[in-house]
Amino acid sequence: MIKQYYNKCVASKSFIPTVVVLLAVLGLLMLPDRFVNPVYSQFETSKVRVISVNNNGIQRAGIVAYGEQRCVVELQDGSYKGTVAEAMNMLSGSLGTDKQYQAGDIALVTVGGVQGQGVYKISMVDHYRLNYQVLLAGAFMLLLILLAGWIGVRAILAFLFTVLCIWKMLIPFLLAGYQPILCGLLVTVILTTVIIILVYGFDRRFIAATLGSLLGTGLTALLAIIFVSMSKIHGAVMDYSESLLYTGFQLNLTEIFIASIFIASSGAVMDIAVDITSAVYEVIEANPAISKAAAMKAGLNVGRTVLGTMSTTLLLAYSGGYIGLLMVFVAQGTPVLNILNLNYIAAEVLNTMIGSFGLITVAPFTAVTSATLLVGSKNREARAFAQG
Repeated sequence: MIKQYYNKCVASKSFIPTVVVLLAVLGLLMLPDRFVNPVYSQFETSKVRVISVNNNGIQRAGIVAYGEQRCVVELQDGSYKGTVAEAMNMLSGSLGTDKQYQAGDIALVTVGGVQGQGVYKISMVDHYRLNYQVLLAGAFMLLLILLAGWIGVRAILAFLFTVLCIWKMLIPFLLAGYQPILCGLLVTVILTTVIIILVYGFDRRFIAATLGSLLGTGLTALLAIIFVSMSKIHGAVMDYSESLLYTGFQLNLTEIFIASIFIASSGAVMDIAVDITSAVYEVIEANPAISKAAAMKAGLNVGRTVLGTMSTTLLLAYSGGYIGLLMVFVAQGTPVLNILNLNYIAAEVLNTMIGSFGLITVAPFTAVTSATLLVGSKNREARAFAQG
């Protein structure tokens, strides 16, 4: 009887938080977008199939092309489905942003209006990729559910909540001019709490892992504030951020950059916190009479093993996005000292090193919180179970 009641309580620990987070996801989905450009309401977005192309308007200069490409397209959906019309594809001479089409390609276009019975203004946006993105997302969710079962479902829910929290809360708060560091900390606390409670449910493991994770994130935030200021790095090093200032937004890009440092590392910090909490819990399960000191030592030993690989996680994650830039420096024979002192590279060094501090310190933080919160409770549970 006691066992059945105990198993029921364990099951409810994850069920109730899951329902609450699901409702939160639905609530975030229904939130209206605050920043809406009325210009886009004048156009309709549609998927098209390219029937033929005319490249006579394209001029080439070495490996780049500029001018215009005329495409005859058939609209596949929307108000003008089935309509065949001509669309314009403007080329600016940039390999990174330009795209050229061939007959048979599927593309995304904007439709500007009608003239009589025909569409009079269609602009090519880009190749249509949403189907492949949906395929990848579906395969990811299916594989996660197959391998992890109910935990996989909760992981998908946490993923959706994270995306919506960033899109519907963090980004609008920052654009509205709220204090970036406080906004970043608020969103990080919410995400850390929600993601870990979906893993453990509401029990002492959740409290231990959350406290350890937030302590690591808090240290990362503190170091980011100190060293970004000392390094005199402006937040405009973030891609495309400077353009926001020119469009009238009053933003503190440097503080947004600081917030991005601890937000970016918070996921890896959570990962280590959960790993160590689970390890300490299993040790206590195997030996309920273990002392807090011994459980803490076990957590630290696990932390040392995990840090052996996690210490390079952020390095690989950040350097992967800057391989092209590093290739340019190497090809030009730029001295390493000059490279490291450039603001873009220095910003990535700060991202990597400060984030790694959070990864390193979360191990002892979580070992302490796990041993403190789990050892005593497990001993009490064992005694109660034995008496029952």
